[in-house]
Amino acid sequence: MLLYILRHAEAEALSPSGLDADRALTDAGTKRMKLVARAIARMEPAFDAIFVSPLLRARQTAEPVAAACRFKGELTITEALAPGADPAILLEELEAAGCSSALVVGHEPHLGTLVGRLVSGRKDVEVPMKKAALAVFEISPHHGAGRAELKSYLPPRLLERL
Repeated sequence: MLLYILRHAEAEALSPSGLDADRALTDAGTKRMKLVARAIARMEPAFDAIFVSPLLRARQTAEPVAAACRFKGELTITEALAPGADPAILLEELEAAGCSSALVVGHEPHLGTLVGRLVSGRKDVEVPMKKAALAVFEISPHHGAGRAELKSYLPPRLLERL
């Protein structure tokens, strides 16, 4: 499976409701995601599924990517991408979905822990991701965490130029 891991773009510091879950992308974050989405589409990822955190800023990050990539399905909102969730739960959901190519959109430090686990197989390794950065892993069937191959890590400034 090819696993694309995308951190949400820049979000407002405080939502009008005061709830973290309601924080929206800033104008700069929205603009950046349009550029990042076009770059991801140029990779021709052919996603079988897009898994997204239930928080607004993650959905607002995933939507332009889905549109640019002409993704035909629905975004799968999952608590497995909520801040504080155990990355093992997400890996189980991905395995159960049987995707050959999937995008996940979430938050730090959760995604950094997921990347650390994929690279090392350990729960205590974190590889922080920049906002709107993309990491791509190839995970061989039945090998899982620690046996994933990092194909690319693209920070947003590089993605904007692709």
